[in-house]
Amino acid sequence: MGGKNKQRTKGNFRPSSSGRAAELLARETGAVPGFVGFSTSSSGDMGYVPAVHGADEIDSLVDADFRMVLRKLSKRDTVTKLKAVQEFGAMCQERESEIVKGVLPYWPRIYCRISLDHDRRVREATQQAFEQLILKVRRNLAPYLKSIMGHWLIAQCDTYPPAASAAVVAFQVAFPLNKQTEALSFCKEEVLSILLDNLLKETPETVSDPQTVPEEERTAKYTRLLTSSLLAVKKLLTSLPQRDLDPLAEKLAHLLAQSKFWKYGKHKSPQIRGAFFEAVSALCECTPQLILAESSRACPMVLLSIDDTDPVVLPALWEAVLHVLSSVPDCWLHVNARKGVLPKLWLLLREGGRGLATVLYPNLLPFISKLPQEVVDPGLDFYSTFFTSIIQGLSSERAACSPSESAAIISATMECLRYSVLQNATEDEEHRRVQNMMLRDQLLPLVDSAIGNSALQNGPLFPQVTHILASWEKRGGWGAGPPGEGGAEAADPTFCRLVSDLWEGLERLCVQRVDSEEAQQGALMGVAVLLRTMRDPRAGSGAIGRGKKAVKLCFADPDGEDGKQEVREEGKRTEEPPPLKSSRLEGLVCALAELAVTYVTERDSAHHLRFLSALLRSFASPRLFQALLDADVEADRGMDSSLEGLRKPGEALTQNPAVLFLLRKVVVWLRREREEDTELLVSMVFSSLLCCSTQEEKTLILNHMTNMDLSWGVLLQIIQKACADTDLLDAAASWMKGPVLGEKLVQLAGRLCTAGLRGPMGVSPSTGSHTHSWALVSLVLSQQLNNEAVIGESYVEKIIEQLHSTLSEAKGLLDAGDMEPLVSFICDVASNFFSSMKGCLQLVSAEDLLLTLFQLCAQDQDATRLSDSSLLKLRHACFTGASSLVGHSDPEIRKGSFLYGAALWVKNQLFSCTFGKKSLQVLIAAVQNLAETVINAGQRGPHLLVQFISHLTPTEEEWRKMRQALPPQWVKRPLLSGRLRITCDYPPADVWKLRASPRLPSHLSTVALLGQLLCMVPEEQQGVASLWPPDAKHTVSEVLYALQWCEEMEGSPVVVSEFCGMLRELNVTAERLRHKGGCEVLETLFERSRNEGALWSLTLESYIQSEVESADVQKLCKSVESLFPLTEPGLCTAQVLCPSLSPEERGHMATLSVAALLDWHCGSQDNEHVATANLAALHCCLRAGTEVGAEVLQGVMAMLMEWRNSKEERFLFGSDLKKVPAGLLSLNVEMGRFLCWGVTQCSEILLDTQWDFLLCSMLAWLETVTENTASFWNPWVQLFVCENCDLIVQLSQFFSSPPAGAADQIPANLTSEWEEFFLEGIHTRLLPLLVTITEEFPDPDDALFPLPVLGAVGEVLCYVPVQMVMQNKLPPRFVVAQRTNLPEPLQTLLNTLAPLLLFKARPVQLAVFHVLHKVMPELPKYDVDSNNARCEDDNDEEEPSLSPPAALMSILVAMEELMDGVLGALQVGEFAVVQPLSDESCCILGYLLIWKLILTFFKASSSQLRVQYSQYLRKSGSLHCLLQHLFRLMPENPVLPGQPAESGARDAKTLFTEALELSVRGSKGLERELAHLACSVYYATLKDMPAMVRLWWNGQDKRVSAAVDRFTSKYVSGVLSSQEIAAVHGSTQTFENMTVKARSAAREAIATYSVDDIFIELVIQLPLNYPLGSISVESGRRVGVSAQQWRNWTLQLSTYLTHQNGSIMEGLALWKNNVDKRFEGVEDCMICFSVIHGSNYSLPKKACRTCKKKFHSACLYKWFTSSNKSTCPLCRETFF
Repeated sequence: MGGKNKQRTKGNFRPSSSGRAAELLARETGAVPGFVGFSTSSSGDMGYVPAVHGADEIDSLVDADFRMVLRKLSKRDTVTKLKAVQEFGAMCQERESEIVKGVLPYWPRIYCRISLDHDRRVREATQQAFEQLILKVRRNLAPYLKSIMGHWLIAQCDTYPPAASAAVVAFQVAFPLNKQTEALSFCKEEVLSILLDNLLKETPETVSDPQTVPEEERTAKYTRLLTSSLLAVKKLLTSLPQRDLDPLAEKLAHLLAQSKFWKYGKHKSPQIRGAFFEAVSALCECTPQLILAESSRACPMVLLSIDDTDPVVLPALWEAVLHVLSSVPDCWLHVNARKGVLPKLWLLLREGGRGLATVLYPNLLPFISKLPQEVVDPGLDFYSTFFTSIIQGLSSERAACSPSESAAIISATMECLRYSVLQNATEDEEHRRVQNMMLRDQLLPLVDSAIGNSALQNGPLFPQVTHILASWEKRGGWGAGPPGEGGAEAADPTFCRLVSDLWEGLERLCVQRVDSEEAQQGALMGVAVLLRTMRDPRAGSGAIGRGKKAVKLCFADPDGEDGKQEVREEGKRTEEPPPLKSSRLEGLVCALAELAVTYVTERDSAHHLRFLSALLRSFASPRLFQALLDADVEADRGMDSSLEGLRKPGEALTQNPAVLFLLRKVVVWLRREREEDTELLVSMVFSSLLCCSTQEEKTLILNHMTNMDLSWGVLLQIIQKACADTDLLDAAASWMKGPVLGEKLVQLAGRLCTAGLRGPMGVSPSTGSHTHSWALVSLVLSQQLNNEAVIGESYVEKIIEQLHSTLSEAKGLLDAGDMEPLVSFICDVASNFFSSMKGCLQLVSAEDLLLTLFQLCAQDQDATRLSDSSLLKLRHACFTGASSLVGHSDPEIRKGSFLYGAALWVKNQLFSCTFGKKSLQVLIAAVQNLAETVINAGQRGPHLLVQFISHLTPTEEEWRKMRQALPPQWVKRPLLSGRLRITCDYPPADVWKLRASPRLPSHLSTVALLGQLLCMVPEEQQGVASLWPPDAKHTVSEVLYALQWCEEMEGSPVVVSEFCGMLRELNVTAERLRHKGGCEVLETLFERSRNEGALWSLTLESYIQSEVESADVQKLCKSVESLFPLTEPGLCTAQVLCPSLSPEERGHMATLSVAALLDWHCGSQDNEHVATANLAALHCCLRAGTEVGAEVLQGVMAMLMEWRNSKEERFLFGSDLKKVPAGLLSLNVEMGRFLCWGVTQCSEILLDTQWDFLLCSMLAWLETVTENTASFWNPWVQLFVCENCDLIVQLSQFFSSPPAGAADQIPANLTSEWEEFFLEGIHTRLLPLLVTITEEFPDPDDALFPLPVLGAVGEVLCYVPVQMVMQNKLPPRFVVAQRTNLPEPLQTLLNTLAPLLLFKARPVQLAVFHVLHKVMPELPKYDVDSNNARCEDDNDEEEPSLSPPAALMSILVAMEELMDGVLGALQVGEFAVVQPLSDESCCILGYLLIWKLILTFFKASSSQLRVQYSQYLRKSGSLHCLLQHLFRLMPENPVLPGQPAESGARDAKTLFTEALELSVRGSKGLERELAHLACSVYYATLKDMPAMVRLWWNGQDKRVSAAVDRFTSKYVSGVLSSQEIAAVHGSTQTFENMTVKARSAAREAIATYSVDDIFIELVIQLPLNYPLGSISVESGRRVGVSAQQWRNWTLQLSTYLTHQNGSIMEGLALWKNNVDKRFEGVEDCMICFSVIHGSNYSLPKKACRTCKKKFHSACLYKWFTSSNKSTCPLCRETFF
């Protein structure tokens, strides 16, 4: 209502403010009213925050910021309160303590309110802020403590743990530990009062306002308040000493007397019930007298709730139960135990505690110990029901799936059973029945079920049974013998009988389980676990005392003075039970073992064999083995031959029952070779060995077994078990190190390798003899104990030698393809050996094996014929060994070591073999992995890597040979680009043909490998000279040389392109290697460039252009004089250095060059190289901007003219270029370059004679060129042609647009001579030359194809005048049956050049396009006469059509077929990605260029011809194909790179707004050329053929139509509309009686037509998707025209603009003619109601003989064909 921006009442200039209202009230009354906030209390505490300063004395202490924050705390919004509390805490922390103290009077009431807030975040933040307040005010909080302590204690019991923890922390900060009880005592009365009010008076409605707080929130807050209050009662009682509790007795008694309090025990909220029982427990513990007084309420409430199993309630409930039983002696008088309590307990126990067994069951023993006798009697029924219920709970679903639950139940069962036996441990008949029931009906069935249940086997039952037995034996006085034979003096007959009964029951259970043919494996193992646990309780996996906290119970004698006693010691570990003293365990084991042997021997029972193995493992003893021998009497007959080997060396062994059992039984079972039994039998072997007294005896037995014909799997299992167990290892250590096993394993390895070489079947895992053989060999090579091999080191070396020799032999047999299994097994063995054995590679045989593995890793998979899995194993074995080697090798690579051998082998491979891409990648990957392994070897890793690289690096002579082997085709590109001047004798034509070889030159392979290794040298080590290879600068130079060679290889083979891609993948780039070696690399390149030139100069140039400063370059060349006299390498170096030299140095070089030219000119002039080199050096200086005097240039020009006069043969006029040496060609090239520079830079100083010399030389050279087309394969000839063409281009540009002031300085008749003589001489030779070259070199893919020549010739043809093209001198060329109206020269031109648009060379296509584009506008005029004749003929065709030039259309038809093959698979709208300069790109380029020519031709034709041309294109379907292909070629987003992110931005540059430059020799932007050309063609089509495009668009399906409309509207329509409106605005065309105006902003054109009294205004508006959408014509003002006539004219203009292929101005002109004809009296056609036909612009001429009305011929034809009648449309008579 008081909005700031709303209109206020007159005179009310300030908005409403509660602050100003309070201030006014304070001024009037003198005090702030007390109703603001809360009611005032008698203590003087203020429950509000004063709004103004000076309200009273104490208010002045409150800081303004604090006042604002405290006011925010009273807001209802949670977020506001939370931020306010956080801000309050921050302010308390930051402000001074005096300022914070001012808040204390207001804090208690605010704290009491927000500490109970509904939002837990607010409560937590409140306690944190309170902590900050306490830290500031400290003791000053004391006066307010009583008003705050109650809620503070409640906050410490908050149900949200973080909030409670924060409150506890604040309490601990406020009071030290020794003062906390004193603080509570100080406020105990107030605290208890608040708690009583919360528990007895508060309701959900009083806690929260019902009008503003939802019911759910009110209930939740009330529940939390009750829970916290109950917990606070407990905390208060347990925290106060007894003397402080007495004054509270009256209030506590009042609390207990209230029915509302006891109802909390039945509250629906489990939190309240749990807190209630906790409070009752505290009351029982601290004030038992009060509970006794209310026992009639307390006992039923607690004991009858015993079935409450809510997880929140149950712990507190049972604590309360135990406290009530302890505190209220007559508690059972208030409840009926048999009806009210015990039935609930039995049900709860039968259900397994309902998922809370771990909490419930530990309370059962204290519970039954507190039961009086009258509740327990009769004991038999009680204990039977109790134990039946508790054991039945084990089968509950939760207990069955939870080990902790079942363990808790079992532990409680056994504890209660022990206690119950103690309670009934007399010979009384009733007690004996209870004892028998607990043993026979409860304990033994429980043990029996556990034997068959694996989950219970692993529980605490078996250790508990053992504990009971040990305890009862102790009480029964059992000694070493049976009772009564030396037992203890205090023998208890009851326990003696119990022990005997329990043993009898256990024996019966075990024998019953074992003595069964169908005995289950689980049950047998259960018996074994039971027996093992009884022997050693610690062996039971579920034994008590596993480190968990437990309860120790000690029961006294029931007849003693103390009666029943219970001791609970929390936190102590349970003591281990004493060992069993009875000998019955060993007897039981012997009996069960005898049964097991019987079943194994007679019935071959695998289950009993496993059981027997488990017994022997746990109870191995001579008595047990003797019992087993006695059980099988048949085995004693005739000593087995297996004992013969033991008689002499170990006669005593033959008397050892364990050895006899081993040799008579176990060995026999081992010979059965059942793999599933081997592990069990080997365990029996070790059990037998443990019964031997000395190590020698054990070794003797194992050696004896080794010589037996046992399977290798037995030895494997014996060694594995020995290595896995320290005790067993001691028994077998001497045997494993001994010669018997060692020789046996060496023989095994030899047999395996021999068998493997015979083929895959020799090492097949399916072969029985080799199932475990390789695993055994691998184990003894890989297992290491105490840093030593398992077997003797000498035997390890022998085995490795066997493996190495076998692998070396197998490497030569890999072509057979059957060595893979052998290689795979050896790799597995070697991998385990290398990874496990420390110092293994100190063996020579191990290094040899590792080298062989590395050689296999470095070879291509096609050569090794290994599978991927075998290769992975091979690499893993190799580099595992390499890692082990580097970690333990010497700091220097010694000769004969692995790294030395690997480097030598790789180096030989690089020199002797040629690599493909894949094989080279494999080699590099192997060496790279090896290098990474070396680097990771620690500090010496870089040292070893540098040494390894040094051993790999070739010598200088080896580098030179590899460079000479590189193909020479690299020369062509830099030679033709002018970057390299080389005049060596050129090789024959065959050399320039690139042969597609799949192999790389050795130089490339070597630099790829070394480059990768150099890049791997750690950066931090490169600055250390001692670590860097001494020849690294040469290596880096060779790498840069190879990279430059690849860069210069134009049209390189695929393998070279793949090599470059591989280098990029490896990141071996020039940029990364340039800094390797520092300045030494630059110096090396400079020296090699001076000495060798050629490609070294180009490498130096690239290096300089990268990051070398000019100063560094000038330091290299201290003086340019050092380069003179110029040799070929010196010239190449000078050309490279020239741009980086200072202007003075360049001037000096030019002077030296001119001087050398003069010396040569004045000398013998024998060596043309001197002139060529110095002229080239001078040209380099001139191009670099060196200023040279005019007289010097005049002198050089005069020198050239004198050469021509004296030795014209040097100028090659009329020469046969096949016989001309490269040096002479180079001289002419340099002269041409100098003359070209003279035309462009110093034309003003040239004299008449010099111009004549220049132009005549140019024309003579051109004549020579045209006569030697057969030599165009030669790069030096190509260079000569290109330089001559460049000279012609410069001359053409000079004369077409001479520089400013140049026209006045050149000779007067020079321009006319150029135009009348030289120009004609140039183009009459060049146009046929283009055709001749394509005929002599028809294959553009040929390496000898003169593409640069065609580019140069094409660039010259771009300047040919159109008159010369139309009057060309080409040989006549005509096509049979070709209809044409063109004169012979033009038709010959089209027939000759049009097919070249299909030529697969971009320069040819563009040159032909530029030539034909000049004549296209001149061709339509030759069709005018034919069109007039056709109009006079006036046949009855629907719409006459006329073909564009037939030569172009025939080529277009052929191109359409090719385009369908290239783009036909793509849908319209999918962008085709085309590789530049590919065959597909040439095809697409030719197709688009033809359409460019057709559109140019179409645009230049008249309106009448345009109609006929468009009809022809529509009927032929050519335009339809074009538009579909365009939407496959135009990019989805034609915005140029670097434009705004919004592709539709108005000022963004797109392919439609930027002009298309089709440069013949240009190479920039080729990737976008086709897309740009496609956009240009589409733009021209929309502009010149809008009606045709609109017709095509309307006929497309919905998807294509939407895509075309979206693209056109977004990128083209705006450009076209603006241009169309601008054309109207800037048009100079005038009309009689009509004016036209344009509105560019509205895309409108307004035409006003007025004649006599008639005035017409039409508004033409372009659509947003112009020209796809129809142009709308709206009526403006009109005077003197009928409505019908007005509609007709509007419709006519709309029709003209829609269906005519032209501009708006052309449409308006057509409409005006129609209106003019109407005013002239010509009648409308009664079919189209127009005078002038909308398509062919004809008048109505066909008259009906009956009604005399005239019609258009095209309209009549359409009428007749659509109606299928020949009647007049008007009178319906037959039309004649």
